[in-house]
Amino acid sequence: MKKSILFAVLFAVANFALAQSDAGQKTTGKNVWRPLFAADLSNANYPKEVWSVENGVLTATEDKSIWSDKKYENFILDLEFKTAPGTNSGVIVYATDTANWIPHSVEIQIADDYSKEWSEAPKNWQCGAIFGHLAANKQKVVKKPGEWNHYTITCKGQDIAVELNGQKVTNIDMSKWTSAKKNLDGSDVPNWLSNPLSELATNGYIGLQGKHAGAPIWFRNIRIKEL
Repeated sequence: MKKSILFAVLFAVANFALAQSDAGQKTTGKNVWRPLFAADLSNANYPKEVWSVENGVLTATEDKSIWSDKKYENFILDLEFKTAPGTNSGVIVYATDTANWIPHSVEIQIADDYSKEWSEAPKNWQCGAIFGHLAANKQKVVKKPGEWNHYTITCKGQDIAVELNGQKVTNIDMSKWTSAKKNLDGSDVPNWLSNPLSELATNGYIGLQGKHAGAPIWFRNIRIKEL
């Protein structure tokens, strides 16, 4: 009787240990969704006087970005954002230099395409675009200011796919963008994007652009799955 009780106890302990091990793998392993930033932003790099979070909604008062504290390669980033009239912001991936991120990263554009300024801008400056390089295949998929939008951005090496509000709007193969002057369609690359996409690293920090162009931006439910 005593041996059977001891066996049962040891069996229960072993199962508990295995369950804890599996739980740890599910929390830290790949192919698992987890928040990009902690609720208190303790794992983010950002100017604390600029960025704040309240009731799960992240926003900024200036044009300064917030960054993940680690680099990511091969992942799906899923988030919601809300614009104001005239908003121009972005989701930044593959950043290798957060102090000078513009020529050293890829930006998936966020913009209020209903405003005069951005509706008349080049299409590769509008919402859903790979900024300065490739326009979304459809404009004004973004909702009007004040409504929440949903981005799903899949990064696999040099391939980046973007879904906006459930529609597949952009897919780029960075290896084809070998010029820092001209895009594949012959349009000019903005001169501040001085590195060809084909030469950029595909392992970098993830960032969110702050209050650019004088209009605010809001983010929530920001999560990531490493592949």
